[in-house]
Amino acid sequence: MVDRPALIACVFYKDPIAAMKWLEAAFGFETTTLLTDAQGKVGHAEMEFRGAPVSIGGEWNGPQLGGARMESPASLGGAGTQFMRVELIEGLDAHCERARGAGARITAEPEDQFYGARTYRAMDPEGHIWNFSQAVRVVSSEEMEAASGLKFATSLQEAGHG
Repeated sequence: MVDRPALIACVFYKDPIAAMKWLEAAFGFETTTLLTDAQGKVGHAEMEFRGAPVSIGGEWNGPQLGGARMESPASLGGAGTQFMRVELIEGLDAHCERARGAGARITAEPEDQFYGARTYRAMDPEGHIWNFSQAVRVVSSEEMEAASGLKFATSLQEAGHG
């Protein structure tokens, strides 16, 4: 059996097939699983980027969710509850231009960050935010604290919350 990640995020779209086509064109994601019913409606879909899977789903609700609804930001007036963070090895600026060329709204242009990464953010056609990051240098915890004014910790206990 192939090892699977312990956690797979799921992103919900009004039109998951259109979203998958767009994610392939804009971000270079690859479809790995697509299950559809006789009418072509997505039952389950997964895509990958650098071996990391993301599940792509259509909007739905039901008793399995205890009254919750899985909806696209496009159905919620643009509201979202998370954004996806995607790590690139190289070519962040070119990746941004690819996304822009496919119609992504770039919400934050490529920029070096105090924590040692170069990042950009893009909004897909249904309003999900995708944050792309590429490591450019190693930054010590002391440097991060000095640059941000925030205390750096690797556990709740270390941060005084345990």
